[in-house]
Amino acid sequence: MMSYTKHKSEESVQDYLETILILSSRLSQVRSIDIATELSYSKPSVSVAMKNLRNNGYITVSEEGYIRLTETGKKIAETVYEKHTVLSDWLIRLGVTPEVAVADACKMEHDISPESFEAMKLYILNSDK
Repeated sequence: MMSYTKHKSEESVQDYLETILILSSRLSQVRSIDIATELSYSKPSVSVAMKNLRNNGYITVSEEGYIRLTETGKKIAETVYEKHTVLSDWLIRLGVTPEVAVADACKMEHDISPESFEAMKLYILNSDK
């Protein structure tokens, strides 16, 4: 049971970091409320998560409450986002509806090994030629 709990918390960290990355590209400043709105989570839940992300060195929070990814947080977010984008685009090209493709990619991005993802990415890129 411990490994499942640990896995779910890692997944949650990745989802939060990916969301901050996405919001950073759309907004000049990202705040907890923006994350809560984007993910449809409660403000207290996001507040606890931001404290954990800050304590782990993944984000910084200014006095005004603006959230920024650290280099470490940004690397994780970019990796997760790349997996999500590659997997969802590929599923859509295979004929899966966008809604299902995005939902499935979200599940897959957390479970696929780096080795399998790189092999899939290489295959997808080469099949585009």
